[in-house]
Amino acid sequence: MRLRLLTLLFATTLSGCGYHQAGSATHIPANIRTLAVPIFATNAQAYHTEMAFTQATIRELNIRTKYHILNTDTDDADATLHGTILTQTVAPLTYDASTGQTSSYLVTITAKVLLTAHDGRVLYRNDSILYREQYQSTQDLSGFIQEDGYAVHRVAREFAEAIVSDMLESFE
Repeated sequence: MRLRLLTLLFATTLSGCGYHQAGSATHIPANIRTLAVPIFATNAQAYHTEMAFTQATIRELNIRTKYHILNTDTDDADATLHGTILTQTVAPLTYDASTGQTSSYLVTITAKVLLTAHDGRVLYRNDSILYREQYQSTQDLSGFIQEDGYAVHRVAREFAEAIVSDMLESFE
């Protein structure tokens, strides 16, 4: 009798804890099975940032959802996720006191995304996404490694994780 009571109490506790499978609390209707994610547009004068953001988003959708992801804008998809890189800036953040040269930079990227159903209904929209990432500059020119690209990829991963989570888990 005591074992049954403990089992019932345990089951009741788990059912009310808020646990659910990713994607179960969603804006996205149940009939959506295929998502198109074309290459993000860009207004920034930066090299391949839109590719990094698109690839990171597709990767995150593939990992976290059961949707079939198409990497092109096609009428075959039930919904389409359009993204736009609005701005990308790189600004000096700290300086080396001995040389007077910049020792770290801050890359700031703003973007927006729009998920629309095949019939044009807006399923998800975020017009103001802001991410920043600091990176160190290399002072030794003989071993120079351009670090800003790596910073952009880190920002893209964080962006994709946040957007997919927001699309799947937020409530209207």
